[in-house]
Amino acid sequence: MTAAVLINGISPGDPLQALAVEDRGFHYGDGVFETALLTHGRVRWLEQHLRRLALGCERLGIVAPDAAALRSDVQRLSGSAERAVLKIIVSRGIGPRSYRPSARAKTTRVVALYPAPLPPPTTRLALRWCETRLGRNARLAGIKHLNRLEQVLAQAEWYDDAIVDGLMLDTEGELVGGTANNVFLVREGVLVTPDLRFCGVLGIMRAEVLRTAKELGIPVSEEPLWPRDVEAASEVFLTNAVRGIRSVTELGSLHWNGAPVADRLRKALDL
Repeated sequence: MTAAVLINGISPGDPLQALAVEDRGFHYGDGVFETALLTHGRVRWLEQHLRRLALGCERLGIVAPDAAALRSDVQRLSGSAERAVLKIIVSRGIGPRSYRPSARAKTTRVVALYPAPLPPPTTRLALRWCETRLGRNARLAGIKHLNRLEQVLAQAEWYDDAIVDGLMLDTEGELVGGTANNVFLVREGVLVTPDLRFCGVLGIMRAEVLRTAKELGIPVSEEPLWPRDVEAASEVFLTNAVRGIRSVTELGSLHWNGAPVADRLRKALDL
């Protein structure tokens, strides 16, 4: 399946439309994005994704795209798809060659459809610790901005297919999450996850897990976490809007067998 793309509502094959070289998203990563799972023509948790997209635009001072136009783009691409990944990118648009943004820049919106990832061949989920650290910046914490170089460097640290992902710390040594996932631990019966007050993405699946855990009566806590908390956990799992909930089986010399809390949440969320 080749990616289907709309740029400002027009196919890039149309001579009237192309992604401009002067776009600030290309030059400076000046924008935000969302990645969602699409099944049977419907985008899972679309409203939550659109709200986070709008929050990211507001935080960066970018004029959010017209909501009706964006929804129309999503519907045009997703209506006939059985299972795929939908990606929405919003940049500040074309601007001068300067870090200073123009007050008159016109937002660029890109909506694209990609093949959904294949189910993993095994239930084994082995992680490693990443050497690359995430920089603290409370103004960018929580949103899904286009600057992903820290994650790129982290994933470039290994080329071992047996390692599925790496856990990342911030520059002060606090646990943040995986390179493209939020992380949850079960500690003495409490479901805990990093509070992400300084960096990291407030994931859509993360929010659904927290909401569902509370409905199920599972105690939850968002708090600063450290590597020692991972070592003391009875269960570890990763969350991602596309891949759902994935239970970690090993991290270096650490091993986990069974995932009762993750299994309850998967069942409740119908994943």
